[in-house]
Amino acid sequence: MIKKVFLVINEDKKETTSLDELTLLIKEHYKMENIVVSYRDVLIDYNETTLTLLYLCDKEIKFFFKNHLNSGMNIAILPTKENKNTILSYGISNDIHEALDDGFNIDRFSIVDILLCNDEPAFTNIIIGDVHGLNNTALENRNFLYKIKEFFSHLRNLSFKDYTLTTSKDQKIQTASTGIMVLEHNVKLGHYNLINEEFSLHDGKLNAFVLSPTSLLAYIYYLFLVSFYSRFSLSTLPKSIGLIKTSNLTIDSSTAMDFKIDGILMSSKTIELKIVKNTFNITLGRNIKNIPQINNMEDEKDTIKIEALPKGEMKNALINEPVPFFKKADENDFKELFLSLRQSAKLSSVFIVLMVLSTLLATTGLFQNSAPVIIGAMILAPLMAPIISLSMGIVRDENQLITNSMKTLFYGILTALLFSCILSYIIPLAVLTDEMRGRLNPNVLDLMVAIISGIAGAYANSKSEIAKSLAGVAIAVALVPPLSVTGIGIAWGDFDIVYGSFLLFITNLVGITLAASLTFLVLGYAPIHRAKKGLLYSFVILAMISIPLVISFVKVIKQNNILTQLSEQHYIINNKNIDVDILEVDLSKNIPTIFIQTKSSEVLKKEDLNLLNKKISRQIDENILLNIDMRIVVQAK
Repeated sequence: MIKKVFLVINEDKKETTSLDELTLLIKEHYKMENIVVSYRDVLIDYNETTLTLLYLCDKEIKFFFKNHLNSGMNIAILPTKENKNTILSYGISNDIHEALDDGFNIDRFSIVDILLCNDEPAFTNIIIGDVHGLNNTALENRNFLYKIKEFFSHLRNLSFKDYTLTTSKDQKIQTASTGIMVLEHNVKLGHYNLINEEFSLHDGKLNAFVLSPTSLLAYIYYLFLVSFYSRFSLSTLPKSIGLIKTSNLTIDSSTAMDFKIDGILMSSKTIELKIVKNTFNITLGRNIKNIPQINNMEDEKDTIKIEALPKGEMKNALINEPVPFFKKADENDFKELFLSLRQSAKLSSVFIVLMVLSTLLATTGLFQNSAPVIIGAMILAPLMAPIISLSMGIVRDENQLITNSMKTLFYGILTALLFSCILSYIIPLAVLTDEMRGRLNPNVLDLMVAIISGIAGAYANSKSEIAKSLAGVAIAVALVPPLSVTGIGIAWGDFDIVYGSFLLFITNLVGITLAASLTFLVLGYAPIHRAKKGLLYSFVILAMISIPLVISFVKVIKQNNILTQLSEQHYIINNKNIDVDILEVDLSKNIPTIFIQTKSSEVLKKEDLNLLNKKISRQIDENILLNIDMRIVVQAK
């Protein structure tokens, strides 16, 4: 029950009429006598039945708060033209009558903490440096052109500064950042913040958001989210933003920092941030729908989410060099990956044994025309490991890694060709199966498979938690079966088989190597200038093998068109009904050869077949040769 009211004003700016109306309103409507006092006075005569009404601007309210920290007094804030930050922070209505109603409503009282920045209270936020739109007015109600303008306006300047942040637990965090935003609480009033989270008014913690995009790509992604997505929660923060939730935070830098407290510009080499707990019992305005409940269980732990913040070499590079387009990984972060890839590049007896076994299995599966057996050989084959190592060697220009990888690959290829050739001599079969034939005409689609597999292989190697996906990559790219077909072609002395299957293997090898190298580059394992030479050679080789692949792909398109035009055709030749099934289209010769099967109730003569050839030639508008398998269908009467 409120029994006594202090009306706190700035006596130098008081307007007699406005003040008289306010005191009269309080007296008549709320039946309370009010004592008018200066904001400079330190109030002593107050208790739990006393209400202190602050009719002040933001600066004066901060002065009053500093003089009465930890007093626990009951406070209500009245709106003026000059206290927008305070009424925003506590959800106060802009209508003074509504604000008074809320102020005398004891159900809206809530104990609050106060955030101090260098001993200055902060109501909305503290911005250190440039947070590039993180403190913008919410954009969801803006039109698309406005969002585009905001997006590009933030792209102009991107610079980093060194910061050392020390938490209440004396944990030191050294990083580089474009800027830091600090909040004490957030009432979701849609004004300055993009953090879609309700922080407690009395949890004894501040919330520091550290913006640190480590590449232009990450920065553009962050700006896209800020400009078009507009809201973040703590569980969906972009990786470019680190979070520190603590009771005290000291921020130091090698040079003076420009920062703003509620929009007021200041500068200092050290910024002391601290939470003063349970300072006042403030009546929250009606813009806060749910009055937060007091939680007596204190969380002593700090929340530190800084895994993606730059440190070490990356931190120094961002401060002293232009921001890279792709993220530069810290060498400490991928030391284990390098050790693993260097080990994979070395030739070993285990590698040779696996190559022999996978080759024998693949060759047997090819003669059996058995896809499951061939898939087993793909999983068993160890060729993917030295190829990924080669990719890392190329992107980092490490000659030793390149040499070891190529040596291992050479002996692996030689082993596969030798044992597939020997097994082909032993097996008394000389029939080209469908599984063999399917590896004789590589085209651009096979190159696409290799490129996608290379990306997946590099990514899976760089992320230990998804390394189990490498088996799927091995199946997709199928390195050993084409080599086995090449060995079969050597054993049979068939140059066409050797050429087609080995071209497929080279396609896979070059596609995987180049794609994996580019993936490692994107993931930040090497700077672009270091990778230029190796990537140039890879692109040249890729361009060379792309020529026959494109030619082959054009043939595939032509085959598809012919098959589409001639599917399930019925012809009448010399009054004879002929059903034609297209079996195969061979475009390896100058004149296309089409293998067909005819079904007719009458015997077809040479004259009939010549007319059928002419009719099909006119249909696809090209001279052809027909290879005809004739069947006579006799219907019993």
